[in-house]
Amino acid sequence: MRKRSHSIHPLPQELPVSAILGFARRDSDSSAACDWGQLRALQYACLGRAPVARAATRFAAMLAAVALLGPHFDYRPILGWIAAVCIVGWYAARAERALANAEGTGPRPDQIRTYFTAIAAKGLIWSLLLCGFGPFLEPRDQVMLWTVVAMLMTAFAVLVPGVAFGTLVFTAIVGGSAVACFLSLGLYDVALVTSAFIVVVLAGAVQSARQFLVGKVAEAGMVERDEVVSLLMREFEEGEADWLWQTDPARRIRAASPRLAFAMGMDAREMEGLPFLQLIAGPTWETGDFPASLHDLAERLKRRESFSNLLVRATVSGRPRWWELSGTPQFDESGRFEGFRGLGSDVTEARENSDKIAWLARYDPLTGMPNRLMLTEALGQALSHASQLRMRCALLMIDLDRFKTINETLGHHVGDQLLTRVAERLKEQMTEREVCGRLGGDEFAVVVRDASEPGYVEKVAQRVIRSLSQPYQVDHHTLFVGVSIGSAIGPRDGATAETLMRNADLALYRSKDEGGNAHFPYEPALHAHAEERRKLEFSMRRALERREFSLCFQPVVDARDETLVSFEALLRWNSEEHGTISPVKFIPLAEDTRQIVPIGQWVLREACREAMNWPEHVRVAANVSGEQLLDPNFVTSVVSALTESGLAAARLELEVTESIFLRDATLARSALEQVMALGCKVALDDFGTGYSSLGYLRKLRFSTIKIDRSFVQGAATGNAESLAIVRAVVAMADSLGMSTTAEGAETEREVDMIRKLGCGKIQGYYYGRPMSAKDAIALFRNRACSSPRSIEQAPGV
Repeated sequence: MRKRSHSIHPLPQELPVSAILGFARRDSDSSAACDWGQLRALQYACLGRAPVARAATRFAAMLAAVALLGPHFDYRPILGWIAAVCIVGWYAARAERALANAEGTGPRPDQIRTYFTAIAAKGLIWSLLLCGFGPFLEPRDQVMLWTVVAMLMTAFAVLVPGVAFGTLVFTAIVGGSAVACFLSLGLYDVALVTSAFIVVVLAGAVQSARQFLVGKVAEAGMVERDEVVSLLMREFEEGEADWLWQTDPARRIRAASPRLAFAMGMDAREMEGLPFLQLIAGPTWETGDFPASLHDLAERLKRRESFSNLLVRATVSGRPRWWELSGTPQFDESGRFEGFRGLGSDVTEARENSDKIAWLARYDPLTGMPNRLMLTEALGQALSHASQLRMRCALLMIDLDRFKTINETLGHHVGDQLLTRVAERLKEQMTEREVCGRLGGDEFAVVVRDASEPGYVEKVAQRVIRSLSQPYQVDHHTLFVGVSIGSAIGPRDGATAETLMRNADLALYRSKDEGGNAHFPYEPALHAHAEERRKLEFSMRRALERREFSLCFQPVVDARDETLVSFEALLRWNSEEHGTISPVKFIPLAEDTRQIVPIGQWVLREACREAMNWPEHVRVAANVSGEQLLDPNFVTSVVSALTESGLAAARLELEVTESIFLRDATLARSALEQVMALGCKVALDDFGTGYSSLGYLRKLRFSTIKIDRSFVQGAATGNAESLAIVRAVVAMADSLGMSTTAEGAETEREVDMIRKLGCGKIQGYYYGRPMSAKDAIALFRNRACSSPRSIEQAPGV
């Protein structure tokens, strides 16, 4: 049944004075069941009545007052009063229109406050007649002014019957002012008569409002009853879907009902005598290509047996429909068969909704591919078939490389279109032996029903990689994604669908760890790798608490005079359970698990604390990952590290890589700008090895660009491309006012080449390996530490 457009609570039947004045509220008593909001709407609806009459009354009162005041006063105060009356009248008219148009839920409190503010202002303006001008008039003229005001009070009560509280406010202000004026002038008898008149007006206003509201409540009740009756009748007419059908012994229609004719889209007279099955079959009657449900109906009619809620596919006006039929054979007194009689209803919408729900349960709505549920079923069937026939099946788990970056930088709309294109290409690569689907996100899968042929899984994987790795054109963007694939063979690598999917997933992780865009088959050793990763993650979560992390410091020297200018802080982990663990191993794990955020905060604090032991001209550099930079508390952690250590902001340099700008460039830029505003330096690390873009070099003033060691080594060996890249980076940095640091300098030849190319600073084993904090301090105790040989010969290096 449709929802009613009005409140489900009835209007109040008892109207105490508090309700008439607008003070009743919904609370825990019996009044809670009443719709006070609708009552308020009925009250204030009267403000929309007779606006011309109210305006004319005010205008007449104003003219009468001006006529009385004109002979006695200068025109300027009178004009001022007239202007005030007009302004307040305009303001009150706006408030009245807003309340009169309030919906059935009742006016808003701010609308009511505006209205009563206007009424109070109106009362104050009219009270000026007696209080402002009255004392300067003769008693006769004062009484005449009072008569004008009394007329206005009476008109207010009559013309605005629903809002008694408005009459009360206006009468109290104007009448009270009049009484006070008469008392001050010594007209005690007039003041007494005025007070009696005010009481009569207020009582009459309350009684008038009561009668007005009683009539409105009764009228609303009648309208509501009429609406409910009309609604029920309309819903019955529109919602009734059943019809009667009747056939003769030859299964021809007889006594066709109007509803049956409407359902068939025909005239009832045209249907008389036509075969019932022919009407349902439509055009298929000529071809004989009947649906199975129609064959079932024909058999039941032929056997003259009762049936109930039989679902039959019909064709009406060339469109397929679904009917639910019930029928009973009819016999006369002698037992002779007279035909069938039954009920039918159109259930097409319900059937289509059911089919849609069933489709959504087994298919991905974005790509139209089988979803995880259907793929799991297909894999289970393939495993069962392979076990019975002693053959092999396979599962390929597919993950798109760099899809997350595209999704975050270009938006989900582009990401969804890309997934659709990937699905189309993946379908094109499938043969009768494979079925593909989407597991969710950017993960797809392929079930190979027959993988007995040696090397067949590898062929499928490479075919998919080649196809999916080709560029995509989406919304004027040329997009490239890699493909990582992990596979598992059944039943060798798993006898159940769940086991096979888990093992293929482990192989997929191996593929992504190796850089992606490759296929890796499952190996039993991957379980050990996954278990090791799990244990390592567990140990990492307790490493800070156990004080297992430490910092090493690698020197950075000036390329011209070889003086020490800074140290890069490098994180090391010596675990109780696993021993010394390479940063190459635990840093990616920390980023994947977001442990890098608390670890990075510790690195910042520790690096700043150690830098306080060095000369004031030596800076400390700390690496910052994308996860740290995008953390909302990143800037706060930098401020905290500087504050706790007392280190000057200019002595802290944060090193970031280009990849952070691919995730959320706006947020990354904002965080770096805040850090720079503190006075910290920011270096761009590994420039040229990733998705280099000159855009963020123009927008952010980096202090240093660090040239990757691969270019340094290439330039030292005379590689033309490396030489060109280093020269270009140095020239660009110089033009932008940035310094350059060459990383990975290990030989004198590399150092000489770096100097010739114009790099400002050098970092590498030639000048010192990463050393402990104690050894770093020892460098400064050696007065000859400005030479490269002194750094190499320092203790512990």
